[in-house]
Amino acid sequence: MTLFVIADIIGIIAFAISGFLVGVRHRLDLLGMLIAAALTALGGGIIRDAVMGRTPFAFDEYYPAITGLLTIAAAFAFKLYKRDTLERKWLFVCSDTIGLVAFSITGALLAIEADYNFFGVIILSFITAVGGGMTRDVMINQVPAVLVTDFYGSIALIVSSALLILHSLGWMNEITILAIAIFSIALRLVAHTKNWHLPKLSI
Repeated sequence: MTLFVIADIIGIIAFAISGFLVGVRHRLDLLGMLIAAALTALGGGIIRDAVMGRTPFAFDEYYPAITGLLTIAAAFAFKLYKRDTLERKWLFVCSDTIGLVAFSITGALLAIEADYNFFGVIILSFITAVGGGMTRDVMINQVPAVLVTDFYGSIALIVSSALLILHSLGWMNEITILAIAIFSIALRLVAHTKNWHLPKLSI
């Protein structure tokens, strides 16, 4: 549970920043930026917990909301909304990637703890990782990134599959989970830099 909380806090911070930057990019007002950041940071976890039939952590624990609010306050304090466009782009990509991987891990860990089968682990990890971003994108009338961005949702599938394999082999611990996280973050950033794409159907 300690590992889950650490990954959850990292994911909330990273996704709150990426949601904040999406709000800046779309020129939302103050309330709109807060909503965009909150949905991105907490939405996936709320959907995940609803699927599992449990009270969402965001409603039962104080740290998710407090972490999100402190992150948004820091974003304003450091004037991230005034950063150069290129710097802001890379800050968004990095924070979004870290949040994606962190929430993929938390979703997979909860599913494994609940003794879900392979598909349950994959789906719960995926929902946790992309649910908040999809909700945010729908709110601002934008096609969800997971539907158009390569190596985005795929990262959640890789993370959850790797964790499930480690669990089945009895090799899952803090070190192996950290190794998967680092590899997945590096893979996503390299894919973005190299402009890698998954195959697309020609119609």
